[in-house]
Amino acid sequence: MARFQDKVVIVTGASRGIGQSICTAFGAEGATVVGVARSDLAETGAKVTAAGGKFVPANADLSKGTQAEAQALIAQIITQTGRVDVLVNNAGIIRRAPAVDFSEADWNDVIRTNLNAPFFLSQGVAKWWVTGGRENSPAGSRLKIVNVASLLSFQGGITVPAYAASKHGIAGVTKALANEWAKERINVNAVAPGYIATENTKALREDPVRNKSIQDRIPEGRWGASEDIAGGIVFLSSKEADYLNGTVLNIDGGWLAR
Repeated sequence: MARFQDKVVIVTGASRGIGQSICTAFGAEGATVVGVARSDLAETGAKVTAAGGKFVPANADLSKGTQAEAQALIAQIITQTGRVDVLVNNAGIIRRAPAVDFSEADWNDVIRTNLNAPFFLSQGVAKWWVTGGRENSPAGSRLKIVNVASLLSFQGGITVPAYAASKHGIAGVTKALANEWAKERINVNAVAPGYIATENTKALREDPVRNKSIQDRIPEGRWGASEDIAGGIVFLSSKEADYLNGTVLNIDGGWLAR
């Protein structure tokens, strides 16, 4: 069942890991996927096409987190595709250092990429929607925005103060925008991944002490895979989730329930 046939889905951080799996999952549902990343997108494009979708690469660097760049990117995508149905704010970075030594540069880099860019991209697609996009969309359709939060939207973590701050912020922005935009037929939700085997968690998985302590706490007994996250994001973007707004959905193998 191609739930996203003729729909346009933007996914940031699309070149690898969770972002690539999200793109592939939407491709399998018939979507036109616009993959945003600063690195090569050929592999992601091939996976989306093989899954049955269409792929539009959009090379962009979101690390400055500015309003002007976000607006320009959304305008460029709409010019290419004619519309947006789903925005998935997945791109993110992490910097590790003890809080007493954490640099200003690392703090700013994380906040700009993980918090500023998602807000301004969301603002851009919402502005397009309320100023005409919705009138040119099928009757009853809704704009879906899904943010990628984290377990550290609820916890503090260790030696990642900027990341924790940014992911707490994403949870708050998700709820704030849902409150304001629900009346405009815009759903804003988030997925909070648990410990997922990606490049961001490589240092933890390679530390035998931390790796064991993490797996021992997860009721499922394993690190998550990027595909585990993609399914939740597709669901939140679907019609089946039309009455979900302001939700932060934990996909963590039971970590927070422990």
